[in-house]
Amino acid sequence: MTDLPVTTLAAASDSPQLTFGLVLAIIIAIVVLIVIGKSVRIVPQAQTWLVERLGRYSHSFEAGLHLLIPFVDRVRAQVDLREQVVSFPPQPVITSDNLVVSIDTVIYFQVTDPKSAVYEIANYIVGIEQLTVTTLRNVIGSMDLEQTLTSRDQINGQLRGVLDEATGRWGIRVNRVELKAIDPPASVQGSMEQQMRAERDRRAAILTAEGVKQSQILTAEGEKQASILRAEGSAQSRILEAEGEARAILQVFDAIHAGDADPKLLAYQYLQMLPEIANGSSSKLWLVPTEFTAALGAISAGLGGTVPTVPMPPADDAEAAAARRRERLSFESSGLRNPAEALAEARRQAEAATVDATAAGQRSGRPFDPDATRGQQPGVPTQQGSHAAPAAQPYQQPPAQPYQAPVQDGEQPPAPPTPPAPPAI
Repeated sequence: MTDLPVTTLAAASDSPQLTFGLVLAIIIAIVVLIVIGKSVRIVPQAQTWLVERLGRYSHSFEAGLHLLIPFVDRVRAQVDLREQVVSFPPQPVITSDNLVVSIDTVIYFQVTDPKSAVYEIANYIVGIEQLTVTTLRNVIGSMDLEQTLTSRDQINGQLRGVLDEATGRWGIRVNRVELKAIDPPASVQGSMEQQMRAERDRRAAILTAEGVKQSQILTAEGEKQASILRAEGSAQSRILEAEGEARAILQVFDAIHAGDADPKLLAYQYLQMLPEIANGSSSKLWLVPTEFTAALGAISAGLGGTVPTVPMPPADDAEAAAARRRERLSFESSGLRNPAEALAEARRQAEAATVDATAAGQRSGRPFDPDATRGQQPGVPTQQGSHAAPAAQPYQQPPAQPYQAPVQDGEQPPAPPTPPAPPAI
């Protein structure tokens, strides 16, 4: 009975010791975890961490896993090594012609030396901004407004050169400097708009004039070529028509001479053409050639009258006539390619003329004798008969007698002059 209380008191005295040990173990574990958490550092890509030991620069951490000495080392700065873009607010700048313009700038830079960027300048972003403003005022102050508006590339190059040289000791490289906007005063903007409008109108007028000029030149060239082609076509057409008519005339002429056409047929065709010559309502003055008397003589001979003797040109020999016929028949493209057809046509016309002359002789009581000799009356025997006809006396052909064709349709045309009667035989 007396031992039981002693055991209970011993167990009660050990319980606080176990509780204290457990709490201490937990505290130690927490401290270890905190120390491990502060000692292990993971640096991301494209960054550099600057480490100080006891307040002094010690080393830099690149991308990867690193360990720090707890309570001794600490990270001073985390520097981004990528290219950075910084846009600055508009800055008022005075040009050389005393005009205030507002300019917006944007800078592209990159940190090349993280230690210099942290320890050489307190805030490199503010330093770059102030340096940009001062450099921009120096550059724009030496230019007038027109040069400022038209020389952006030159301004960008000057700014980049000055900034890159000034920020080099900071471990920063300036890649590009761009002017986003250049805003002149409102009054100057109105004048510039009027000037630009006038310039656009001038260029439009010049372009319109050039277009009209080119159009007129092309139109004139086209008309010139068309006129030349029309003239050439007309000339070729006339040449071909003339050649065709000449070949047709030569073919008919050769066919008639080759067939030895009757002179009475030629005289009859000549008389048929006279009404066509005098036909028409306009005033015409035409002459009756001397061959008209010979034509009348041929018709008179056909009707049995006496005809004055007309001297005929001497006939060429057979060789010369054959040579001329061969030369004239060389036109193979003529419409009358067959002389036999032309001769047949001439003979048909001669037969028709003979029929007409016979009918006219019957109406006049003096029958037409196609076999009568020129100047011989029908029914009078020739020299082989009992009664010989007296020889025809030659006479001089009268000159051509002109006469005026009718002027208007309502007037009577004047009668053609009557040919003089042949001299008595």
